[in-house]
Amino acid sequence: MKKLVYAAAATMVLMSTVVQAQQPPIIDRQLFFGEVQIAGAQISPDGQWISFLKPYKGVRNIWVKKAGEPFGKARPLSAETTRPVGGYFWSRNSKYVLYAQDNAGDENFNVYAIDPAAPADAKTGVPVTRALTNLKGVRTMIFAAPKAKPDILYIGLNDRDPRWHDLYELHISTGEKKLVRENTERIAGWDFDNEGNLKLAARTSVAGDTEILGITPKGFKVIYTCSVLEQCGVVGFTPDNRHGYLITNKGALNFIELQTIDPATGATAKIESDPEGRVDLQGLVTSNVDHRLIFTTYQDDRYRRYFHDKAFEKDFQWLESQLPGKEISLGSPSEDEMLWILNAYSDTEPGETYLWNRKAKTLALQYRIREELPRASLSERKPFHYKSSDGLDIPAYLTLPKGLPAKNLPLVVLPHGGPWGRDSFGYDTFAQFLANRGYAVLQPNFRASTGYGKKFLNAGNGEWGRKMQDDLTWGAKALVADGTADPKRIGIAGGSYGGYATLAGVAFTPDMYAAAFAIVAPSNLITLLDAIPPYWEAGRKQMYTRMADPLTLEGRQLLIDESPLTKAKSIVTPLVVVQGKNDPRVNIRESNQIVAAVRDNGKPVEYLVAPDEGHGFARPINNLAMVTKMEEFFAKYLGGRYQKDVPADVAERLKVLTVDPKTVSGEVTLKNGPGE
Repeated sequence: MKKLVYAAAATMVLMSTVVQAQQPPIIDRQLFFGEVQIAGAQISPDGQWISFLKPYKGVRNIWVKKAGEPFGKARPLSAETTRPVGGYFWSRNSKYVLYAQDNAGDENFNVYAIDPAAPADAKTGVPVTRALTNLKGVRTMIFAAPKAKPDILYIGLNDRDPRWHDLYELHISTGEKKLVRENTERIAGWDFDNEGNLKLAARTSVAGDTEILGITPKGFKVIYTCSVLEQCGVVGFTPDNRHGYLITNKGALNFIELQTIDPATGATAKIESDPEGRVDLQGLVTSNVDHRLIFTTYQDDRYRRYFHDKAFEKDFQWLESQLPGKEISLGSPSEDEMLWILNAYSDTEPGETYLWNRKAKTLALQYRIREELPRASLSERKPFHYKSSDGLDIPAYLTLPKGLPAKNLPLVVLPHGGPWGRDSFGYDTFAQFLANRGYAVLQPNFRASTGYGKKFLNAGNGEWGRKMQDDLTWGAKALVADGTADPKRIGIAGGSYGGYATLAGVAFTPDMYAAAFAIVAPSNLITLLDAIPPYWEAGRKQMYTRMADPLTLEGRQLLIDESPLTKAKSIVTPLVVVQGKNDPRVNIRESNQIVAAVRDNGKPVEYLVAPDEGHGFARPINNLAMVTKMEEFFAKYLGGRYQKDVPADVAERLKVLTVDPKTVSGEVTLKNGPGE
């Protein structure tokens, strides 16, 4: 009998060794979260330059080269020293590269311009960067960069009233700005036609409804409205400028569709809705040359396109034949639309960037994003559908660790932020990172996610921590029921609303999760809404309507009931809380409150605070420190793999970010709040 036992044990060890050998090696976290070495390519409108993002002196900056030159001939344009450049764009006349930058994540953006043809300054090694706006505590918004007015940006500044942006005309070449309209009527957005003429505005009423306004010599005229629980807006103009392109789900419509609207009368006419009747219109692509509609897009489990231009459709089909199995994202075109930068990607391909010569029918690879990542070791990220507690179809994405059988796996539930957003098909850094460590990763598009119609979106109203949370729970249960997930090794992690859902998961379903990692997470919905930035005034009523109105007794009580802080004493799951000190959306007191409450209850909680970040981390060193903590934490409580070696700079940064929970004050400042 002992021989049989020993033989069985030896067989189990052998099987375990075989299974482990089938797993790809651990991929260095630096390859996932370290500074990207090259990305973000654009071609200038005149087709003469190619720009891109690449580190300069250790920080991501803008670089440029002549279109025909090799990348080795490129030179840096910007010289940000701490915070990476997140994005940029070209002026319409190709004379300037422009970008916006805030201060350590405070989201008060200023706009900067650089002449790519200017010589480098001897001290900085780059051309002079000019601040087109240089205001402290002011958030600059860019409304339009009209092709017909290549030296003009139409921007909004909230320096007069922090809630509303006045409209300015900004000259890129000189930095001169001219007030066009003072915003005293709750205008949330301005719409310019193809010639750069101000045609329409969007106003948020006191009730939170959207009003589309025609602009006449006598003032504004309401031409179209939709309610606070509907969506409508103008996203461009027809080639003759006589009509706007309207997206709307007003009235009986469930799915957002494309219509035209007459700026004078408000008369509308349908162009298109989803031919399969499954999802909202996601967007439309129009020509920069003559403004004709080229194609519309819909985001289902995968992307779908419907072409309105037969010649372009034929050319796009040729592209698809050259890039089989890849999603194709069109980037910037030259002014004549004969040259395009495009990106080809998939769930296991972070991105291949090409220069497409449409006229010559050539496709030239420029670079691969994160080329050092071993693609063959990445995992498939597949659509996964399951039923909610009340019978809704919940669309999700499931990533299973490569090389392991899909049986009894540790699972990480990874809800998206928003919550009025969604996860989409494609490469996902966190999903791949966690799958490589041996976890199944579930990313549910729970009710209140966008893109699936008005009914699905509105099914989340008043359901934070309730049915929205159930949608996550039932996803985990579905994977347990089919044998994929081990019910004793389920973790949850997320940022923003995903962070809230993480806290709600361990507060409201304390027996569900074995570990939780909450990033910039609201814990107290009363104090969250109290801290809404002033420039979100246009969306305040919508948040009150979709969450609950804190100005009413009933609404306030619902928010208290749905706050994880209210149930902090129920939290027994090991928890890590991560926060950016300068976050204007989820104030640091959200994290302080929950850390102090869990600490005072004698339960395990760890705390990371980045002094130079806001709502999410932009600096790679901070992300590397955070995920170093994450993988060690999940390995401890869920049993996955983790990379034991930690570079000295990352280890030092993790020490800087780590806050002793004993030092945290969790005082709740609002009366009658959930902490009192």
